[in-house]
Amino acid sequence: MSRSSIDFASLLCSRLCHDLLSPVGALNNGIELLADEHDPEMRARCLELLAESARASANKLKFFRLAFGAAGGFGDAVDTREARSAIEGLFGQDKRIQLGWMVSDPSMPKGEIKILLNLALIAGDALVRGGRLDIGAEGGEIVVRAEGPRLVLDPELRTALLGQATPDAVTPRAAPAWLVHALATEMGGDVQASDGADGVLVLGARIPAQGSDG
Repeated sequence: MSRSSIDFASLLCSRLCHDLLSPVGALNNGIELLADEHDPEMRARCLELLAESARASANKLKFFRLAFGAAGGFGDAVDTREARSAIEGLFGQDKRIQLGWMVSDPSMPKGEIKILLNLALIAGDALVRGGRLDIGAEGGEIVVRAEGPRLVLDPELRTALLGQATPDAVTPRAAPAWLVHALATEMGGDVQASDGADGVLVLGARIPAQGSDG
């Protein structure tokens, strides 16, 4: 493994740890509160909060396993129902984001699944006040559309998505965007990203069919 690969793996680990810090920290705080609380109603509320934090942690781990990890149990292709479940777990639990799923293929190549999941992650994070997130894929075309009352895409993420950032300048926050660019490039494809200025953000990738001359 090259030095750049090791550094990039570290960026992804940093992003994962950052996103897990809040729910895992809430678990720790809830356990401490529960140990000192004797009121039955408050103990019941603590247990509810612990369950919510545990569920959020598990959902994030499931998502990141597919989006960042090797997903070794799935072979070369991944069941698209797994991807849908991971996205619903990450964004659908608090009901702030309405999800639309327009993926008809029963399975997709592992690399394309990673692109789809990371584009969904970026677009979902851009919906800072909630909204709608639509995910579609067909024949190597992957499109994620986000629409909401306040849409914010960090220019750093857009630059990384389009491959306009230097590898040394990529931060943990932009690691998923750089991963999308790297995977698409490796497969002979490209990435597109609107600026979201009109309240609608569209992210996409085109991946040539295997054996295609492009």
